[in-house]
Amino acid sequence: MADDDPANRSRMGRAYSSGLGGGVLPRAGVRLIASAAAVPVARSASGGLVVPVRDGEASSEDGAERKGNDMADKQPNIVVFWWDNFGWGELGCYGGGVLRGAPTPRIDKIADEGLKLLNFNVEAQCTPSRSAILTGRHPIRSGTQTVPVTGGADGMTRWEVTSAQALSDAGYATGMWGKWHLGSDPENRSPVDFGFDEAVWCPRTADEVLWTMQSYFPNGTVTATPYAGPMQIPLEPEPIYARKKGEKHEVIATYDAEFRAGFDRKITGWATDFMRRSHQQGKPFYLYLPYTQVHIPTIPDPEYAGKTKRGNWADILTQMDDFTGQILDELDALGLADDTIVVWASDNGADSTWREPGGDPDPFGGLWNGFSGPWRGSLFTSLEGSNRTPCIVRWPGKVPAGKVSNELVHEVDLFTTLVLAGGGTVPTDRQIDGMDMRGFLLGDAEESGRDTVLCFNGNRLQAVKWRQWKLHLFKQDDFYSTWVPYSIPHLHNLEWDPREEHQVDFAHIWVAHPMAAAAGAFLKSLAIEPPIKPGTPDPYTPPKPGQLVPEEHLQIGPITQFVTTLHHPNGQPADVHQHQPEHGLNHAGGA
Repeated sequence: MADDDPANRSRMGRAYSSGLGGGVLPRAGVRLIASAAAVPVARSASGGLVVPVRDGEASSEDGAERKGNDMADKQPNIVVFWWDNFGWGELGCYGGGVLRGAPTPRIDKIADEGLKLLNFNVEAQCTPSRSAILTGRHPIRSGTQTVPVTGGADGMTRWEVTSAQALSDAGYATGMWGKWHLGSDPENRSPVDFGFDEAVWCPRTADEVLWTMQSYFPNGTVTATPYAGPMQIPLEPEPIYARKKGEKHEVIATYDAEFRAGFDRKITGWATDFMRRSHQQGKPFYLYLPYTQVHIPTIPDPEYAGKTKRGNWADILTQMDDFTGQILDELDALGLADDTIVVWASDNGADSTWREPGGDPDPFGGLWNGFSGPWRGSLFTSLEGSNRTPCIVRWPGKVPAGKVSNELVHEVDLFTTLVLAGGGTVPTDRQIDGMDMRGFLLGDAEESGRDTVLCFNGNRLQAVKWRQWKLHLFKQDDFYSTWVPYSIPHLHNLEWDPREEHQVDFAHIWVAHPMAAAAGAFLKSLAIEPPIKPGTPDPYTPPKPGQLVPEEHLQIGPITQFVTTLHHPNGQPADVHQHQPEHGLNHAGGA
């Protein structure tokens, strides 16, 4: 049970151990055949960008043959390293390493032994990126398109199906340790509620560690009179939760600076212990490892603080490389390296927050400005410095060693590919945006099959990538700049202009046609399956086919435009409020 008395919480966390839980019942849903794509799909694809479905089994008809990839007879283990705000250019194998103060030999070796992606695309913010990789759906579908700041039930509704759920149903032992950021409620929207057998997690983000370093942080309840009346608004440090399937959660620590420094070491220890236990029980395992570095505050582990004599950032690179190596060494010790798919990637592009280091080691994290290699921009934008992050895939004997590719891949593709590689089932009762790329990501096919990436930032379609071209609909140069719509979209060729500084619009406007087709098909899919509103409580029930129909309106004013709305043809039943827009702010519910 949870220990809610702060006096009884251990500062660095109580001992954590757990056994493997059982399976989880699959979620049911309504099957709907949609015609939003050129290829018919079962509520799984928009714009021809995702997985065609045949009798519940997803298959690849994306142009990438699965040559050289017949899959192992037994289910592979799956380990996903998912780092936080780690830029494209930080690793040695991506041009960083010693240029950033420290080599990264263990991580670089994964690239030598597998596939290094140069054009791996993610969402612009933390919460959206985490829901995308776990559900295979663009976050605007699930109501997780922004980092939640105020009000309501934050995170995903329980209607969503994650890779952990699908792989657990297929017989996997599933575990997660690290940053969750997909729901603050430890009993209803925790990792365990979404298919993980066991987890230790911070529910939100490392930003809140800084609160514990401020003498003026209230650490209690406050009021906002007169507007909020006598409402007591809680402001408390972020907890660290632990939970096993079938049990209640417990609070094992407060997420303060001391725990922040040691968190990634603990994640590594919990993960290696889980691999040993799973292997002893003869179960394939799926490890989702959302490590917490290099999100601010970038406070190194005590063993690494000051180790490089080049500042916190180099210390962190060394720490990340060593912790990665410990996971790989455990796979070797268990004799499982050849039977394990390893994915090493980052959730967002580099951070652009700069603060001059004042000492070494710096207690507030030192140098915070990340490095995106040749690309411009940072997370929370739709520039390539935000879209592209490092991604390496290793599966000895299946993925050719030393392969490097600039083919388009989106993080949603990892959901579909890994679930199918593990013998799981991709849901057919909802829109799935991830493609089956087993032939490319886990084999020796040269093409990924993906032509297009839609670049969302919050609820805005901010840019569209098609092959080597990119069309920006909004201008936003960094995390802190205000986004503004372009009167005429700006088109760039990313091979000629990696920094997206020179337009090529007029001579190449033909490029907009396939881009518009992709965006139009995706928008049509939103009419077929309306997006879930952020803050929607559980239980969530999707509208039945035909329950909500589109209607076009002419809006006349300073800006005259046509607007399409969804409505119920026979009035508005009480439960349709889940699918309608709402405005207003509530008190803080977690960020």
